[in-house]
Amino acid sequence: MQVLQAGQHKWIYLELQTEMVANIARQAGFETKTKDSARSIQLDLSAPARQGPLLLFDAADPANLGWFSRCQFYIDGRTGSVMQTPMTLANKRDRSGRAQNHSLRLSISKELPATFRLPGNQPLTEQVFYHLFLNFLNALLQTGVAICGSGSVQPLAGRSESIGSKN
Repeated sequence: MQVLQAGQHKWIYLELQTEMVANIARQAGFETKTKDSARSIQLDLSAPARQGPLLLFDAADPANLGWFSRCQFYIDGRTGSVMQTPMTLANKRDRSGRAQNHSLRLSISKELPATFRLPGNQPLTEQVFYHLFLNFLNALLQTGVAICGSGSVQPLAGRSESIGSKN
């Protein structure tokens, strides 16, 4: 981890190893394609051997209340930000534009404001991030991740609210 300063602004630069991130994803049960850049790591995650869809569900639907009560991670449905983490999630789509049930795209930001803290006011280091990342991937496979609000990210599991026609 490095601290960068640009004028008045301080940034934390996480020195994440792309191979380590991909290895963690494989250990969790995902196939990965990674692309590393100076400011972020892009991951295409897929779990083709999985029987059901990844557990990404709509938090607004009362039928999903059981999953919502077990959640550790929440996603802003409009922006795709995994709340209080340096990750952003997006659906992968097939040729007809439908969200794929077993695949997601994840972006991990390496540059964060120096004031960035995890829940409980814990500072973020590389080692802490690797644990957070593994917990997030396990949540997608076992306990569920809630989407709060509608927008660009679509749920893959459970019921989802749909208002009006899709025309």
